[in-house]
Amino acid sequence: MKNPSKGTFLGHPKGLFLLFSTELWERFSYYGMRAVLVLYLTDLTANGGMGWSQADALKLYGIYTGLVYITPLIGGWLADTILGQRRAILIGAILMAAGQFTLALPHAMFPDMVNSVFYAGLALLIVGNGLFKPNISTMVGDLYQEGDHRRDGAFTIFYMGINLGSLLAGVICGAAATAYGWQAAFVGAGIGMLLSLVLQATMAQNFLGDIGRVPAAKLAAAKRAKNQKAPLTKQEVDRIKVILILGLFTIIFWAGFEQAGGLMNLYTQEYTDRMIGSFEVPTAWFQSLNPFFIITLAPIVAAIWIKLGKKEPNSPVKFAMGLLFLAVGFLFMIGAVLEQGGDQSVKTSMFWLVGAYLFHTLGELCLSPIGLSMVTKLAPLRLASLMMGAWFGFVALANYAAGFIGSFVGESGAIAIFGGIAAAAVISALLLLTMANRLVYWMHGAEGPAQKPAEQAEKPLHSATV
Repeated sequence: MKNPSKGTFLGHPKGLFLLFSTELWERFSYYGMRAVLVLYLTDLTANGGMGWSQADALKLYGIYTGLVYITPLIGGWLADTILGQRRAILIGAILMAAGQFTLALPHAMFPDMVNSVFYAGLALLIVGNGLFKPNISTMVGDLYQEGDHRRDGAFTIFYMGINLGSLLAGVICGAAATAYGWQAAFVGAGIGMLLSLVLQATMAQNFLGDIGRVPAAKLAAAKRAKNQKAPLTKQEVDRIKVILILGLFTIIFWAGFEQAGGLMNLYTQEYTDRMIGSFEVPTAWFQSLNPFFIITLAPIVAAIWIKLGKKEPNSPVKFAMGLLFLAVGFLFMIGAVLEQGGDQSVKTSMFWLVGAYLFHTLGELCLSPIGLSMVTKLAPLRLASLMMGAWFGFVALANYAAGFIGSFVGESGAIAIFGGIAAAAVISALLLLTMANRLVYWMHGAEGPAQKPAEQAEKPLHSATV
């Protein structure tokens, strides 16, 4: 289905910037809540917190963020087969707004049901996100015809929207929590979600036309003049293998990266000297370092890829670079722990955290937008949102692993966890570099030189059906 003729802005369809804005406010909502979640759980009940232990809070954080990223697998399937992407996004936005405002309800309203109300809010957020997240990303790819060289650039722009929302979230919701209490942060996150909903509900038809209205399986069936049970071709199977293999490596990356909202967040709160003169920097503000670096560095990284031209690394090599940058970031965290010298009363320099977030961001730029673009290039049309959901499923496993790993800090110590993640990232990067050429071959011309016609012929693989 072609993009409606609404002209372009900065060389891209105007619909991209609607999706950019929709995702910006949804990510504001998500990261605003994430920035304070662990802090809220571990705060004293007298201060309006939940009074949980650090280990229990980190485990809950891992379970919640894991479910946030696994439910897109179901949401993608529903959009592909029943709802269509646009309807799934609207339903998801309504549920997420309801979830944030449920979390914002004062404990005094339900003194005997605080935990139940809290879990209900999380459940609404999880289900809503499952419907929203895979489909907004897939629609970005749908704005462009196959082979359009602007696609990678579009995902970089889209990714900047994600991180602008995250940047605003850490500052605004963090300040609201400091000034007015935890519930104020959840109210701010809920308002952000309402803005996302209103944008998509009122402007989508004008800027997107019919994109996302019809389930992808029906479009694919019409295009192929076959039903959606048609067997996958060998080329399609090879491309799906690339998505799944690179997905395994994303688990390593995100399991380390997501320490930002858990273990690194707690480390910032307890062991970092956050004073600038007489002003103490709120812990949640450090969550805005990553999106600040994304917005600052994304245009530079994109320009470097363009400057390299034919020498630009392929996606598997970029993924390996991302893992190596992650490892460097954790070397900074090891430096912070060493500065303490075993004395838990010592407050470490905040510049260790700045360095860690800087290199983690460089790694993210080499991996995350590239991965989103790659899925839209390689996934069969009739499985587009489902495969995007599967991609987020790998992130789900990583988030669960992140919370699980962080919960061992009391037993193993921070330096063992930071060092272990760095070592795993380096080993994974080296392994991926050895596989890069084979993975590019399995892409069958989607990236790098196309295969010979005899190798590229699409012969049905009758054992693989949808």
